[in-house]
Amino acid sequence: MKTALVAAVLALSLPIAARAAQPPAIGVALENYAYPHPVAFLPLEHGGHAVRMAYMDVAPTGPANGRTVLLLHGRNFPAGYWAPTIEALTGAGYRVVAPDQIHFGKSSKLDDVPVRFDRMVEDTAALLDRLKIDRVDVVAHSMGNHVGVRWALAHPDRTGRLVMYGPVGLEDYRLYTPSTPLEKLVADDEAKGPDAYLNELMTSYGLTLPRQAMAPFVELREGLKRSGEWPRYARSFAASAVAIRDQPYLQDLPKVAVPVLILAGERDGTAPGKGYAKPEDKPRFGHVLARAQALAPTMQNARAEAFDAGHLLHLERTERFNAAVLAFLGEGR
Repeated sequence: MKTALVAAVLALSLPIAARAAQPPAIGVALENYAYPHPVAFLPLEHGGHAVRMAYMDVAPTGPANGRTVLLLHGRNFPAGYWAPTIEALTGAGYRVVAPDQIHFGKSSKLDDVPVRFDRMVEDTAALLDRLKIDRVDVVAHSMGNHVGVRWALAHPDRTGRLVMYGPVGLEDYRLYTPSTPLEKLVADDEAKGPDAYLNELMTSYGLTLPRQAMAPFVELREGLKRSGEWPRYARSFAASAVAIRDQPYLQDLPKVAVPVLILAGERDGTAPGKGYAKPEDKPRFGHVLARAQALAPTMQNARAEAFDAGHLLHLERTERFNAAVLAFLGEGR
Protein backbone atom coordinates (compact mmCIF):
# COMPACT_ATOMS: atom_id res chain seq x y z
CA MET A 1 0.00 0.00 0.00
CA LYS A 2 1.43 3.36 -0.96
CA THR A 3 2.27 5.88 1.73
CA ALA A 4 -0.45 8.31 0.68
CA LEU A 5 -3.05 5.57 0.87
CA VAL A 6 -1.82 4.61 4.33
CA ALA A 7 -2.32 8.19 5.46
CA ALA A 8 -5.81 8.19 3.99
CA VAL A 9 -6.71 4.95 5.76
CA LEU A 10 -5.50 6.40 9.05
CA ALA A 11 -7.42 9.61 8.57
CA LEU A 12 -10.62 7.91 7.47
CA SER A 13 -10.56 5.61 10.48
CA LEU A 14 -11.00 8.66 12.72
CA PRO A 15 -14.03 10.91 13.23
CA ILE A 16 -13.99 14.28 11.50
CA ALA A 17 -13.82 16.02 14.86
CA ALA A 18 -10.61 14.23 15.74
CA ARG A 19 -9.02 15.55 12.56
CA ALA A 20 -9.87 19.18 13.22
CA ALA A 21 -7.11 21.72 13.68
CA GLN A 22 -8.23 22.21 17.29
CA PRO A 23 -9.69 18.84 18.32
CA PRO A 24 -12.45 18.97 20.92
CA ALA A 25 -12.19 17.13 24.18
CA ILE A 26 -12.25 13.34 23.86
CA GLY A 27 -13.49 11.35 26.82
CA VAL A 28 -11.17 9.03 28.67
CA ALA A 29 -12.91 6.02 27.09
CA LEU A 30 -12.76 7.57 23.59
CA GLU A 31 -16.55 7.84 23.64
CA ASN A 32 -16.77 10.05 20.54
CA TYR A 33 -13.87 8.43 18.70
CA ALA A 34 -14.82 6.07 15.85
CA TYR A 35 -13.36 2.61 15.38
CA PRO A 36 -13.44 0.80 12.00
CA HIS A 37 -15.83 -1.88 13.29
CA PRO A 38 -18.54 -2.08 15.97
CA VAL A 39 -17.26 -2.15 19.54
CA ALA A 40 -18.70 -4.32 22.32
CA PHE A 41 -17.79 -4.43 26.01
CA LEU A 42 -16.98 -7.18 28.50
CA PRO A 43 -17.73 -6.31 32.15
CA LEU A 44 -14.89 -7.16 34.52
CA GLU A 45 -13.64 -6.30 38.00
CA HIS A 46 -10.24 -4.79 38.76
CA GLY A 47 -9.12 -3.89 42.25
CA GLY A 48 -12.66 -3.48 43.50
CA HIS A 49 -13.68 -1.39 40.48
CA ALA A 50 -16.30 -2.40 37.94
CA VAL A 51 -14.62 -1.95 34.54
CA ARG A 52 -15.37 -2.65 30.88
CA MET A 53 -13.06 -4.20 28.31
CA ALA A 54 -13.74 -2.93 24.79
CA TYR A 55 -13.25 -5.17 21.79
CA MET A 56 -14.02 -5.62 18.12
CA ASP A 57 -15.18 -9.05 16.97
CA VAL A 58 -15.09 -9.06 13.17
CA ALA A 59 -16.45 -11.90 11.06
CA PRO A 60 -14.60 -13.13 7.96
CA THR A 61 -15.53 -11.49 4.69
CA GLY A 62 -13.88 -14.19 2.60
CA PRO A 63 -14.71 -17.91 2.81
CA ALA A 64 -14.44 -18.76 6.52
CA ASN A 65 -11.55 -21.02 7.49
CA GLY A 66 -12.73 -21.66 11.05
CA ARG A 67 -9.77 -19.88 12.65
CA THR A 68 -9.58 -16.75 14.81
CA VAL A 69 -6.77 -14.21 15.09
CA LEU A 70 -6.30 -12.24 18.29
CA LEU A 71 -4.73 -8.79 17.76
CA LEU A 72 -2.88 -7.25 20.72
CA HIS A 73 -2.23 -3.50 20.47
CA GLY A 74 0.78 -1.44 21.49
CA ARG A 75 0.99 1.23 24.19
CA ASN A 76 0.55 4.40 22.15
CA PHE A 77 -2.29 3.23 19.92
CA PRO A 78 -5.92 2.13 20.35
CA ALA A 79 -7.14 -1.08 18.74
CA GLY A 80 -8.69 0.92 15.89
CA TYR A 81 -5.25 1.26 14.29
CA TRP A 82 -5.50 -2.40 13.27
CA ALA A 83 -7.95 -1.51 10.45
CA PRO A 84 -5.71 -2.57 7.50
CA THR A 85 -4.71 -5.80 9.26
CA ILE A 86 -8.31 -6.68 10.08
CA GLU A 87 -9.27 -6.14 6.45
CA ALA A 88 -6.55 -8.49 5.22
CA LEU A 89 -7.24 -11.21 7.79
CA THR A 90 -11.03 -11.22 7.42
CA GLY A 91 -10.65 -11.19 3.65
CA ALA A 92 -8.55 -14.34 3.98
CA GLY A 93 -11.29 -16.07 5.98
CA TYR A 94 -10.21 -15.40 9.56
CA ARG A 95 -12.42 -14.17 12.36
CA VAL A 96 -10.61 -11.33 14.16
CA VAL A 97 -10.86 -10.28 17.80
CA ALA A 98 -9.13 -6.98 18.62
CA PRO A 99 -9.48 -5.89 22.25
CA ASP A 100 -8.40 -2.75 24.05
CA GLN A 101 -6.78 -3.93 27.26
CA ILE A 102 -7.91 -2.26 30.48
CA HIS A 103 -6.09 1.11 30.77
CA PHE A 104 -6.15 1.57 26.96
CA GLY A 105 -8.36 2.70 24.11
CA LYS A 106 -12.09 2.49 24.78
CA SER A 107 -11.61 0.30 27.83
CA SER A 108 -11.77 1.58 31.41
CA LYS A 109 -8.88 3.59 32.84
CA LEU A 110 -7.74 3.10 36.42
CA ASP A 111 -5.31 5.41 38.17
CA ASP A 112 -5.14 3.52 41.47
CA VAL A 113 -4.57 -0.04 40.20
CA PRO A 114 -1.15 -1.06 38.82
CA VAL A 115 -0.86 -2.34 35.27
CA ARG A 116 -0.22 -6.08 35.30
CA PHE A 117 0.39 -8.00 32.11
CA ASP A 118 -0.59 -11.29 33.78
CA ARG A 119 -3.96 -9.70 34.50
CA MET A 120 -4.28 -8.73 30.84
CA VAL A 121 -3.84 -12.40 29.99
CA GLU A 122 -6.62 -13.28 32.42
CA ASP A 123 -8.89 -10.62 30.91
CA THR A 124 -8.15 -11.90 27.41
CA ALA A 125 -9.03 -15.43 28.47
CA ALA A 126 -12.31 -14.17 29.93
CA LEU A 127 -13.09 -12.38 26.67
CA LEU A 128 -12.39 -15.43 24.52
CA ASP A 129 -14.43 -17.58 26.88
CA ARG A 130 -17.35 -15.20 26.51
CA LEU A 131 -17.04 -15.39 22.74
CA LYS A 132 -16.75 -19.20 22.95
CA ILE A 133 -13.40 -19.18 21.14
CA ASP A 134 -11.20 -22.09 22.20
CA ARG A 135 -8.05 -21.39 20.18
CA VAL A 136 -6.46 -18.37 18.52
CA ASP A 137 -3.50 -17.34 16.46
CA VAL A 138 -1.95 -14.22 17.99
CA VAL A 139 -0.50 -11.11 16.37
CA ALA A 140 1.02 -8.84 19.02
CA HIS A 141 2.51 -5.41 18.44
CA SER A 142 5.00 -3.50 20.58
CA MET A 143 3.86 -3.59 24.25
CA GLY A 144 1.27 -6.17 23.21
CA ASN A 145 4.06 -8.73 23.17
CA HIS A 146 4.14 -8.56 26.97
CA VAL A 147 0.65 -10.03 26.75
CA GLY A 148 1.20 -12.25 23.70
CA VAL A 149 4.21 -14.08 25.12
CA ARG A 150 2.54 -14.55 28.48
CA TRP A 151 -0.62 -15.77 26.73
CA ALA A 152 1.33 -18.39 24.75
CA LEU A 153 3.03 -19.60 27.94
CA ALA A 154 -0.14 -19.71 30.03
CA HIS A 155 -2.36 -21.15 27.29
CA PRO A 156 -0.26 -23.19 24.85
CA ASP A 157 -3.27 -25.41 24.17
CA ARG A 158 -5.28 -22.36 23.10
CA THR A 159 -2.52 -20.86 20.93
CA GLY A 160 -1.86 -21.79 17.34
CA ARG A 161 0.89 -19.47 16.15
CA LEU A 162 2.37 -16.24 17.51
CA VAL A 163 3.51 -13.21 15.52
CA MET A 164 5.75 -10.95 17.60
CA TYR A 165 5.70 -7.71 15.68
CA GLY A 166 7.93 -4.75 16.61
CA PRO A 167 8.27 -6.35 20.04
CA VAL A 168 8.95 -4.26 23.10
CA GLY A 169 10.55 -6.46 25.74
CA LEU A 170 13.38 -8.21 23.90
CA GLU A 171 15.74 -6.81 26.52
CA ASP A 172 15.60 -6.14 30.24
CA TYR A 173 15.13 -2.38 30.48
CA ARG A 174 16.00 -2.45 34.18
CA LEU A 175 19.64 -2.79 33.14
CA TYR A 176 19.62 0.63 31.50
CA THR A 177 16.83 2.73 33.00
CA PRO A 178 16.32 3.85 36.60
CA SER A 179 13.09 3.32 38.48
CA THR A 180 11.19 6.56 37.87
CA PRO A 181 8.40 7.77 40.18
CA LEU A 182 4.96 7.67 38.60
CA GLU A 183 4.38 11.36 39.28
CA LYS A 184 7.51 12.30 37.33
CA LEU A 185 6.40 10.19 34.39
CA VAL A 186 3.02 11.96 34.49
CA ALA A 187 4.59 15.41 34.72
CA ASP A 188 7.03 14.74 31.89
CA ASP A 189 4.23 13.48 29.66
CA GLU A 190 2.05 16.46 30.54
CA ALA A 191 4.86 18.84 29.51
CA LYS A 192 5.09 17.22 26.08
CA GLY A 193 3.25 19.32 23.51
CA PRO A 194 1.92 18.04 20.16
CA ASP A 195 5.09 18.82 18.21
CA ALA A 196 7.29 17.13 20.80
CA TYR A 197 5.03 14.07 20.87
CA LEU A 198 5.03 13.83 17.09
CA ASN A 199 8.81 14.13 17.00
CA GLU A 200 9.08 11.40 19.62
CA LEU A 201 6.91 9.03 17.58
CA MET A 202 8.78 9.72 14.34
CA THR A 203 12.31 9.47 15.77
CA SER A 204 12.12 6.83 18.50
CA TYR A 205 10.02 4.57 16.27
CA GLY A 206 12.19 5.22 13.18
CA LEU A 207 9.07 5.70 11.07
CA THR A 208 9.13 5.90 7.29
CA LEU A 209 5.59 7.31 7.19
CA PRO A 210 5.09 11.00 6.39
CA ARG A 211 4.55 13.15 9.46
CA GLN A 212 0.95 13.87 8.46
CA ALA A 213 0.16 10.16 8.68
CA MET A 214 0.84 10.32 12.42
CA ALA A 215 -1.12 13.53 12.96
CA PRO A 216 -4.39 11.71 13.81
CA PHE A 217 -2.71 9.98 16.74
CA VAL A 218 -1.25 13.27 17.96
CA GLU A 219 -4.67 14.91 17.64
CA LEU A 220 -6.23 12.08 19.61
CA ARG A 221 -3.81 12.71 22.46
CA GLU A 222 -4.48 16.45 22.35
CA GLY A 223 -8.21 15.74 22.49
CA LEU A 224 -7.68 13.60 25.57
CA LYS A 225 -5.65 16.39 27.18
CA ARG A 226 -8.63 18.72 26.77
CA SER A 227 -10.81 16.35 28.76
CA GLY A 228 -11.43 16.88 32.45
CA GLU A 229 -10.48 13.23 32.87
CA TRP A 230 -6.97 13.73 31.48
CA PRO A 231 -5.28 13.42 34.92
CA ARG A 232 -6.77 9.95 35.41
CA TYR A 233 -5.83 8.93 31.87
CA ALA A 234 -2.27 10.25 32.33
CA ARG A 235 -1.71 8.30 35.54
CA SER A 236 -3.13 5.14 34.00
CA PHE A 237 -0.93 5.56 30.93
CA ALA A 238 2.19 6.23 33.01
CA ALA A 239 1.53 3.06 35.00
CA SER A 240 1.98 1.05 31.79
CA ALA A 241 5.49 2.48 31.39
CA VAL A 242 6.32 1.25 34.90
CA ALA A 243 4.95 -2.19 33.98
CA ILE A 244 7.04 -2.45 30.81
CA ARG A 245 10.21 -1.79 32.78
CA ASP A 246 9.45 -3.88 35.84
CA GLN A 247 7.71 -6.92 34.31
CA PRO A 248 10.15 -8.36 31.74
CA TYR A 249 9.40 -11.54 29.79
CA LEU A 250 12.84 -11.92 28.19
CA GLN A 251 13.82 -14.78 30.50
CA ASP A 252 10.75 -16.77 29.44
CA LEU A 253 11.20 -16.65 25.67
CA PRO A 254 13.00 -20.05 25.48
CA LYS A 255 9.91 -21.62 27.09
CA VAL A 256 7.56 -20.56 24.28
CA ALA A 257 6.72 -23.75 22.43
CA VAL A 258 4.32 -22.52 19.74
CA PRO A 259 5.66 -21.44 16.33
CA VAL A 260 6.81 -17.82 16.42
CA LEU A 261 7.51 -15.27 13.70
CA ILE A 262 9.27 -12.09 14.83
CA LEU A 263 8.80 -9.14 12.46
CA ALA A 264 11.02 -6.12 13.06
CA GLY A 265 11.99 -2.98 11.20
CA GLU A 266 15.61 -2.15 10.48
CA ARG A 267 14.94 1.42 11.62
CA ASP A 268 13.03 0.54 14.77
CA GLY A 269 14.84 2.05 17.75
CA THR A 270 12.04 1.69 20.28
CA ALA A 271 13.55 1.73 23.77
CA PRO A 272 11.10 2.44 26.60
CA GLY A 273 12.59 4.70 29.24
CA LYS A 274 15.53 5.75 27.07
CA GLY A 275 15.06 9.38 28.05
CA TYR A 276 15.88 8.47 31.65
CA ALA A 277 18.96 6.36 30.88
CA LYS A 278 22.51 7.55 31.42
CA PRO A 279 24.09 9.02 28.26
CA GLU A 280 26.57 6.16 28.05
CA ASP A 281 23.78 3.58 28.27
CA LYS A 282 21.44 5.02 25.64
CA PRO A 283 23.28 3.47 22.65
CA ARG A 284 23.19 0.04 24.28
CA PHE A 285 19.50 -0.71 23.87
CA GLY A 286 16.65 -0.17 21.45
CA HIS A 287 18.11 -2.22 18.58
CA VAL A 288 14.91 -4.18 18.01
CA LEU A 289 15.83 -6.09 14.85
CA ALA A 290 19.29 -7.08 16.12
CA ARG A 291 17.75 -8.38 19.34
CA ALA A 292 15.11 -10.30 17.40
CA GLN A 293 17.73 -11.92 15.18
CA ALA A 294 19.85 -12.87 18.20
CA LEU A 295 16.98 -14.26 20.26
CA ALA A 296 15.08 -16.24 17.60
CA PRO A 297 17.69 -19.08 17.51
CA THR A 298 17.44 -19.42 21.31
CA MET A 299 13.71 -20.14 21.10
CA GLN A 300 12.16 -23.52 20.40
CA ASN A 301 10.52 -22.69 17.07
CA ALA A 302 11.08 -19.10 16.03
CA ARG A 303 12.45 -17.10 13.15
CA ALA A 304 12.93 -13.39 12.52
CA GLU A 305 12.17 -11.37 9.39
CA ALA A 306 13.53 -7.89 8.68
CA PHE A 307 11.65 -4.99 7.13
CA ASP A 308 13.04 -1.76 5.72
CA ALA A 309 10.81 0.25 8.03
CA GLY A 310 10.33 1.38 11.60
CA HIS A 311 7.97 0.39 14.40
CA LEU A 312 4.62 0.48 12.56
CA LEU A 313 5.10 -2.17 9.90
CA HIS A 314 1.39 -2.77 9.35
CA LEU A 315 1.04 0.89 8.32
CA GLU A 316 4.48 1.50 6.79
CA ARG A 317 4.70 -1.69 4.70
CA THR A 318 1.08 -2.82 4.74
CA GLU A 319 1.08 -5.21 1.78
CA ARG A 320 4.30 -6.96 2.74
CA PHE A 321 3.29 -7.13 6.40
CA ASN A 322 -0.06 -8.69 5.51
CA ALA A 323 1.62 -11.16 3.17
CA ALA A 324 4.14 -12.22 5.83
CA VAL A 325 1.47 -12.70 8.48
CA LEU A 326 -0.89 -14.61 6.19
CA ALA A 327 1.90 -16.86 4.92
CA PHE A 328 3.00 -17.68 8.45
CA LEU A 329 -0.53 -18.38 9.64
CA GLY A 330 -1.07 -20.50 6.54
CA GLU A 331 1.75 -22.80 7.61
CA GLY A 332 -0.50 -23.90 10.46
CA ARG A 333 -3.29 -25.23 8.27
